[in-house]
Amino acid sequence: MNYAVEVRGLRVIRGGQTVLHDVSAQVPVGSVTGLLGPSGCGKTTLMRSIVGVQKVAAGEVRVLGMPAGSAALRDRIGYVTQAPSVYGDLSMRENLRYFASVLGAPRDDPERVVAAVGMEGKEDARVDRLSGGQRARVSLAAALLGTPQVLVLDEPTVGLDPVLRAELWGLFHRLAEAEDPVTLLISSHVMDEASRCTRLLLMREGRILASDTPEALLEQTGSADIEGAFLALVGAAS
Repeated sequence: MNYAVEVRGLRVIRGGQTVLHDVSAQVPVGSVTGLLGPSGCGKTTLMRSIVGVQKVAAGEVRVLGMPAGSAALRDRIGYVTQAPSVYGDLSMRENLRYFASVLGAPRDDPERVVAAVGMEGKEDARVDRLSGGQRARVSLAAALLGTPQVLVLDEPTVGLDPVLRAELWGLFHRLAEAEDPVTLLISSHVMDEASRCTRLLLMREGRILASDTPEALLEQTGSADIEGAFLALVGAAS
């Protein structure tokens, strides 16, 4: 199996406390991999390490075969943080044109990504006057500029209504199933989103509890749902 992301023995220490305990994990090329676990378990720290913006104490993180944070990855990995990562006092169009110029993306790329996230007709609205769900879409559109091969999305569906959540998950799978597939790593603390992923990384207290398909985890634990599987794995690890 080919991996877009490989993490080996990753340890992160902040404020004298170990946040990630020798974490190892892989994200297959073209997968929609869910990183699931309760708030505060280290999901964001792991994602920051993969993007290359987190100081690490030990271990190795490679993305597309290169060390995380390499200059060559800048236009090949997109990152959407929990907070909007675009400028609120600019319109969607202005934001996307600016980020496209930074990335050296084609001039018509802003129009492409606006359509991809379903925001046609909102191009000239100031971002800080959009709804929370719309702002999340603008951040996602910015991450789609150029030709990213890996998308790292930190809680992209938090606070969104069920219809919008379903639309975004549909978009994620279309990206992964495209002729040139995008690999997605998506964090969430909502266990019912696990069924929307092709693979799962279950995380607790800075450690990976399990890495497999949703179906395999359900079979392994004899559980009816991923929340039950997570609790069974927690019990087994205690």
